[in-house]
Amino acid sequence: MSTATETLQPVYRFFRTTLARSERLSPSFLRLTFTGPDLDRFGVGGADQRFKLLLAQDGHPLDDLLAITGPDWYPAWCAMPDETRPHMRTYTVRAFRPEVSELDVDVVLHGIGADGSVGEGAGPAAVWAARAVPGDEMVFLGPDRPGAGRMWGVEWAPPAEADTLFLAGDETAVPAIAAIVEALPGDQRVVAVLEVPEAGDFLPLRLPPGVDVRWLARGSRPRGELMETAVHAALRELGIARDTPGVDPEAGDPAEDDILWEVPEAGAHTSCYAWLAGEAGVVKELRRRLVRDLGVPRDAVAFMGYWRTGARAAG
Repeated sequence: MSTATETLQPVYRFFRTTLARSERLSPSFLRLTFTGPDLDRFGVGGADQRFKLLLAQDGHPLDDLLAITGPDWYPAWCAMPDETRPHMRTYTVRAFRPEVSELDVDVVLHGIGADGSVGEGAGPAAVWAARAVPGDEMVFLGPDRPGAGRMWGVEWAPPAEADTLFLAGDETAVPAIAAIVEALPGDQRVVAVLEVPEAGDFLPLRLPPGVDVRWLARGSRPRGELMETAVHAALRELGIARDTPGVDPEAGDPAEDDILWEVPEAGAHTSCYAWLAGEAGVVKELRRRLVRDLGVPRDAVAFMGYWRTGARAAG
């Protein structure tokens, strides 16, 4: 990508799409495939490309909002009454086929029973996804062209010299991590640790050589309990963590550190790179353990709190 292109700000715009098909991948995951007349111009610039879904409330039309172009859409959305403002949820592109104008989204069915019943914790996107049928309409909000960096909704950016990669996340991070590891060139040492609700959610992936994905079935255990042990073991195997635990003086006081999303600046020089995403409290604690206790350089760890316990779950 040219420097000139990188310095341009993305323009976020609405894309009208239609559900082409859906596929239940596992008890917790549903894949939705969307198509649209201008979806080929959707700006997917990285394996963990984020974008928004807009869901109308109780049938309230979105036409007035969709007529707005450029950055004015956000103040207009904020100004809408609570009872008519469309829900907005963030998802990751699982796969993009611009040549046929198709985009896949893997949705975690929080609170949705196997029979389609809606239970506690089910968000509006999960409810919509569970009930959607081909032909249903959906509105995306995303960049108008590919780009790199947070402004574009892309966080995966390991240094060029990084030959050891580590990823970890819960079920909300599975689509991003799956897309990332499938796109790797296969010339690095890679371990990914994924904690999901049950063993039936261990998804088949197209892995290049050298990529080791370790699935953990949470079951009735507290969220993150299995992941902490597995992360520690994986980092030792990869040689990322030092043998003698210590405290990085630049890591700050964890009692005062309220950062829930931090990504190293592009251009960091490190031979290892860690990418953590999922429930904010869990990934925040994992990041503290990596940086403070295991001595992983702070500029080698990207962590993203996708959602928070006590707030609405992803979806």
